[in-house]
Amino acid sequence: MRFYRPRSDSGFFYEPGGTLRWIVTVVVSALVGAGATLGVVAATRSESLSLNTTSNSAPPASTTKPMSVNVNINDDITQVVKKVEPDVVAVVNYTTTSNFFTQQSQTQESDIGSGVYFYKNGDNAYIVTNNHVVQGGSKVQIVLMTNKRVNATVVGTDPYTDLAVLRVPASTFPGIQPAQFANSDDIQVGEPAIAIGTPMGLDFADTVTAGIISGDQRMMPVEDPTSDAVLDYQPVIQTDAAINPGNSGGPLLNAAGQVVGINCSKIVAPNFEGMGFAIPSNEVLNIAFQIIKTGHAVHPALGIEGIDLSSIPSGYLPNNIPVDYGVYIESVASANAKRAGLEQGDVIIALNGKTVQSIADLRTELFTLKPGQTVPIVVYRGDRKLTLQIKIGEEQSPNTTESGGSSNQSSQNPFSSGGGSIFPNPFNSTNPFGY
Repeated sequence: MRFYRPRSDSGFFYEPGGTLRWIVTVVVSALVGAGATLGVVAATRSESLSLNTTSNSAPPASTTKPMSVNVNINDDITQVVKKVEPDVVAVVNYTTTSNFFTQQSQTQESDIGSGVYFYKNGDNAYIVTNNHVVQGGSKVQIVLMTNKRVNATVVGTDPYTDLAVLRVPASTFPGIQPAQFANSDDIQVGEPAIAIGTPMGLDFADTVTAGIISGDQRMMPVEDPTSDAVLDYQPVIQTDAAINPGNSGGPLLNAAGQVVGINCSKIVAPNFEGMGFAIPSNEVLNIAFQIIKTGHAVHPALGIEGIDLSSIPSGYLPNNIPVDYGVYIESVASANAKRAGLEQGDVIIALNGKTVQSIADLRTELFTLKPGQTVPIVVYRGDRKLTLQIKIGEEQSPNTTESGGSSNQSSQNPFSSGGGSIFPNPFNSTNPFGY
C-alpha cells in the first residue's frame, strides 16, 4: 500500500477558501493497505450476584468463578468474515533479477499485497487489486486461505486509479461465489467498515480489522511507486481502519459483507492516526470491467499539461492575470485542445460550468465527462476572459507490469509529470500534470 507522509510542521495546510494543498512530495511505499478497528460486541451478564454483607462471613462461591457472558454472534462481524474471507487472497509479486557474477537471471518474491475475487466468466475467475501491488512484476501468484498458491495472469493495469485485474482458472474457487459490491454512492459517514487482508506478509494472512467510514469524498494524490511522481488525484473513502503493509488491494466491507472500496493508502506522520483510504467500489467496477473487456481503461483527456497557478513562485506569475487560482497551461499537446484555441500561458478557471481552483478540481470535473463530448472551458489569457469549446479526448492506461511493458508512463500518460516545466519548482508535489 501507499504511504502518504506529509511533511513540514503539520504536513499540509489549508489555503484561503479551505482548499487542502500538499506542499511537498507525498512519499509512496510499495505496499500498504487498509484495515479497521473492530466494533464492540454487546454482552450481557447471565447472572446477578447477591453478596452477604455480614461480617466474618465468607463470600459466596459465585464471586470466585468466571462470569458467564451470553454473546450473540449471529448478526456480528464474524458473519461478514465467514461470507467474504474465501474471496480474499494474498497477491505475491515476483521480479526478475540478474546475477552479475553468474550472468543468470532469477525470479524472487518482491512484494505481497491483497486482492478480492469479484467476477467469474466461464472458465475464468477475476481478482481486483492495486496497480502498485503488481507494478514492475514479471510474475504474479495468488495465495488462497488454504495456503494454496496459484499462478495469475495480469489482465491489465491502470496506474491513474491504482487498480489492476488478475485472472486465474475458475476452478481455483470451487463452490465460492464472487464477492458482492455495494453502491459506494450510498455509503454514509459513521457506518461500520470491515477490512480483510494480508498485513506484514503471509504469516498474518486473512487478518480482519474494522472501524467506521470517516469520510466519503477525500481527494488524494495517486503516485507512481517507482518515481514518486503524482499521476492523478482521485476521490477516495476515508476510514479510521488500521492500515498495515500488505493490505493493499484488499476489500473494505460494509456490515452486509458487500465491498464498498479497495484499500489503497494511509497517511503516516507523527501525531496522525487512523487515516486510511479506499478506492470507491463504483470506480473499482467501472475500471475493472474496462480492463477485462479491452486490457486497459480509457480516461477522458484535455490534451494539455499544466500546473496550479497558486504553485508558481510570485516572481514567475503571468502578467495581468486577474485571478490567483486556476490551472496554468504549460503546453498544448492534442489536436482537440489546439482546435479549441487553447494556448500556452492560458489559465483555466472553469470546465463545463464548474469552477477550477486547482488541478484536483480539473481532474474531478474532467472525469465526469465522456470522450467525444464538447463542453465549454473558460480561461484567462492575460486579463481577457475567454469561453472556448473543447472536444474531450481519450487516453488508454498502459500495462505497468514487466511482462506488459515499461512501468514508465510519461510518454503516454495524460496525467503524469509532463517534464520540462518552464517554471523553477520549489515544491516537489507541484509537478506539471497532463490532462
